[in-house]
Amino acid sequence: MPRPTAAQFLYGSATVVFSALAMLLLFRTEPGVGLAVVCTASLVLGLLVAMVLPARARTVRRAAPAARAHRTIEDVEIATARQERVGEHSLHR
Repeated sequence: MPRPTAAQFLYGSATVVFSALAMLLLFRTEPGVGLAVVCTASLVLGLLVAMVLPARARTVRRAAPAARAHRTIEDVEIATARQERVGEHSLHR
């Protein structure tokens, strides 16, 4: 099993802290069962965020080169069209 990255720790921890605070403020729970439910829910949410992060990062990394290649092809087509237009203008002079 691969070790968690720093980004996974950061996003997971931030999710736990902020979701726990939000739920505590939103539901105004009293000490006891409500507090345990909020803490458990925020931990599960933090784990979920930390586990989904690597899959999302791989998807973004895979899409980026394809997008760059697509832009490069468009740039070449635009440059070729410009050269053809410049050539046409020089023939008419």
